Amino acid sequence: MKSFTHSIGSLFQPIFHLFGWLLAFFYGLIPNYGVAIILLTIVIMGALTPFTIKSTKSMAAMQRLQPEIKKLQQKYKGPENRQILNEEMMKLYREEGANPLGGCLPVLLQAPFLFILYSVIKGLAFTSVKNKVIIAHPRYIPQSSKMYRNLVASHGQIKVFGMDLNLKVFSSHSSIWAQLPFILFVAAAVGLQYFQMAQLNNRSRKVGQPMPQQQLMMQRFMPIFFAYFYILIPAAVVLYMIVSTIIRIITQDLMFRAGISNPHKNGVKQAEKELPAPSPKAPEVKPSTLKSPQPRSKAKRKRKER
Repeated sequence: MKSFTHSIGSLFQPIFHLFGWLLAFFYGLIPNYGVAIILLTIVIMGALTPFTIKSTKSMAAMQRLQPEIKKLQQKYKGPENRQILNEEMMKLYREEGANPLGGCLPVLLQAPFLFILYSVIKGLAFTSVKNKVIIAHPRYIPQSSKMYRNLVASHGQIKVFGMDLNLKVFSSHSSIWAQLPFILFVAAAVGLQYFQMAQLNNRSRKVGQPMPQQQLMMQRFMPIFFAYFYILIPAAVVLYMIVSTIIRIITQDLMFRAGISNPHKNGVKQAEKELPAPSPKAPEVKPSTLKSPQPRSKAKRKRKER
């Protein structure tokens, strides 16, 4: 197991050094560890934004297809038709460019970056003890950088507003008040994830499209899983998740305002095709062409004259 872990670590070493160099570069511009992590997060999310847009479009397409999916489920009821139902649904997904797992894409893409950032943060705070003195040996960043010198001077502590971002919720803290900011970090990260999902649900209700049951289940349980995960990782990585979720919320809001993720989009033409053709109207007859009946008194007068 150790050899496998070592091999994986060796494979990611160039990436660790790249992210470490970026952190040191941003820290050189603004000597604050929190700001450096935020700027690095913006760079990462800039690379992931196209996938976020694709994922949001896919979820909108799934919402648009819910009536068709229900029709197929009604048509192919029973376990004996399960294979035919799956084939028809996959065919429908391909034709409409939808992906039932599209909503999981941003979460799956976040996983490698979480691992990389976690490893880099642990490398920055790497220390050893010699004669009861803690000596810092920051890894993955240039030794000539300002970040390296400051980490050595602080004995490996990544201090931001009195917080050591290398610590976790249940690390050894001096008091409950020192632990409180770490708890608030986790609460903020989970709360923002629920807000992002509520944003999607509200959008679905406004356009009259129900959210698929699979997505609803994922929305309910995914933040709970991440809450447990946030407790086990350093606060610096939780800060990354907070900033990345805020960026996704802003991206989704801009997409909604621009109508890019409108579930009715690309479905209007099809609906128009399915509408029956209007019946031809009868030619209108102008009032002037109609002969008005003669008054009864005039008809009697004519008969008398005869």
